[in-house]
Amino acid sequence: VVASMMRVLSKLNDSFISTHRCHAHYLAKGGSLKRMLAEIYGKKEGCSLGRGGSMHLIDLKKNFMGSSAIVGNSIPIGVGLSFNQGVKTKDISFTFFGDGATEEGAFYESINIASTLKLPTLFICENNLYSVYSSLEPRQPKKRNLLQLCKSLDVKSTKVQDYDISNFYNLSKNLISYVRDYNKPALLEINTYRFLEHCGPNNDDDLNYRTKKEIKLWEKRCPIENYKNKLVRQKVLDQKHLDKIYNKIDIEITNSFTYAKKSKFPKKSKLMKDIYA
Repeated sequence: VVASMMRVLSKLNDSFISTHRCHAHYLAKGGSLKRMLAEIYGKKEGCSLGRGGSMHLIDLKKNFMGSSAIVGNSIPIGVGLSFNQGVKTKDISFTFFGDGATEEGAFYESINIASTLKLPTLFICENNLYSVYSSLEPRQPKKRNLLQLCKSLDVKSTKVQDYDISNFYNLSKNLISYVRDYNKPALLEINTYRFLEHCGPNNDDDLNYRTKKEIKLWEKRCPIENYKNKLVRQKVLDQKHLDKIYNKIDIEITNSFTYAKKSKFPKKSKLMKDIYA
């Protein structure tokens, strides 16, 4: 949901910088599903020429400026991108990160310098309440407030208070306009949740690091499911239309996997090309 909203609200020349959970952000910036899957398979047709893999996607043609497996590592890069944007172009940098990254020194330093230099960066914290299997409680002081922390550094900060897509759209639109019009940084915090395991397609409820009650609560809050039901109630969509959408998505995914599997691996002679350390 976050990624799709940012796509609607961002402009072509705005830049995205992401985290190790970067797939949705890449696709939202206009990235190719075929090229993304080819990259995950390590193929030369991948968006990073088969050298980045799942966690290090980059596509300069789409201004998707990279992602990183190091927690918090991409935040200062997003700020750096803002140096080339702003007053003349009105382009801005969208910098995505999770709640764990706000515990890194790079986060504070990035907020501080962006505020001091008035850089057009929108910091987007997707707070899923867990770092692997650790909740917020053992990681952060009870009175710690991300919005207050950022506001103390003169950064306009807002938190999504509900899970209605329409409200989220309007809130995001206003904050993006602020960054673009005033050439100043801002922060948007969004409480979200992952239903499946930390890394993989399965459930890990048997580990008992979170309760079934908590999971069910967040399932009821699912903005996609709730918005779909809202559109059905308003008779904007019906089951026939939904089935058509789902079928179209399934075909695109199947075709993209087929493309990725049939693509070729890079030649050994190209192994060191476009690599830096």
